[in-house]
Amino acid sequence: MRRALLVLALVLWPALAQAGLTEQEIARVAFDPPADAHVPLTLQFTGLDDRPVSVGDAIAGRPTLLIPADFTCQQICGPALTIASSALQQGGLAAGRDYSLVIVGIDPRDSREDARRFTEGQIGRAGVSVLTGSDEAVRTLLDSIGYHTAFDRSRDAVAHPAAFVTLAPDGRVVRALSSLALQPGDLRLALLEASNGRIGGLPGRIALLCYGFDPIHGIYTSRIAAILQLLGAATVAAMAGLIGLLLLRGKRRGASA
Repeated sequence: MRRALLVLALVLWPALAQAGLTEQEIARVAFDPPADAHVPLTLQFTGLDDRPVSVGDAIAGRPTLLIPADFTCQQICGPALTIASSALQQGGLAAGRDYSLVIVGIDPRDSREDARRFTEGQIGRAGVSVLTGSDEAVRTLLDSIGYHTAFDRSRDAVAHPAAFVTLAPDGRVVRALSSLALQPGDLRLALLEASNGRIGGLPGRIALLCYGFDPIHGIYTSRIAAILQLLGAATVAAMAGLIGLLLLRGKRRGASA
C-alpha cells in the first residue's frame, strides 16, 4: 500500500507543481483603476441576440454594475455572479429602473452560447446586457478601467482579477468592488453613489485572482482539489488497512497463545 501511494504521488506531482504563468506574469494580473477611469460609451459589443450593442446602450443612462467575466471559467466567476445576483436582489433596487447590469466576456474566444450558459438562471432580463466582443473591444474596455489579465496558453485559461466595478451613467468608474466580498448594503450604496455621479472608494489595487492552481499563490483548481482529495482518500485507506492488519495479527497471536 505504501508503495502504491508513493507511485500515485509521483505520477500526480507534476500536475500539482505545474504553474502555467510565471511569478512576474501573475503579479501583473490585478484590478488597478486609474483615478480618471472612464469607459468609452461608443465601444461596440454583441448581445445574446446577436445584435450590436454599444457600452452606452447597455448602460442606458443608469448607474451600472459592470461585471467582467470569463464565460468558460471553472473557478470564481460562477460563484461571484451568484453572489452579485443575490446582493442585487436583496439591495432593494430594481434592474432596468434603478440600475443596469452589464456582464462582459473577457475572453474573445468565448461564444454567445458560452455566455448564455454562464448566465442562465442567474440573472433576469430587464436592464441586463450580456456582451461578447472582439479582442480589440475587450482589451480597450479592460484597459480603460485598469483591469489587467494574462493568458495561460498551457491551460487555455485567462488569469484575471476577481473584481467588479460600478459606473456612473456617463461611464465614469465610481467604485471598485471585490467580487467575493459583496454585501447587499454596500452594493446598494455603490449604485446610489453612481447614480449621483459621486466617486466612491477606488482601492489602489485588487489582486485577488480568479485563476487555477499555482504554487506561488496557492490557488487551487477543481482538478487539483480532486487530486488532493484522491490522495487524502488513499492515505485514509492506507491507515485503515494498516490498522486492520495490526488487529488481525493481534487476533492471531491471541489464538496461538
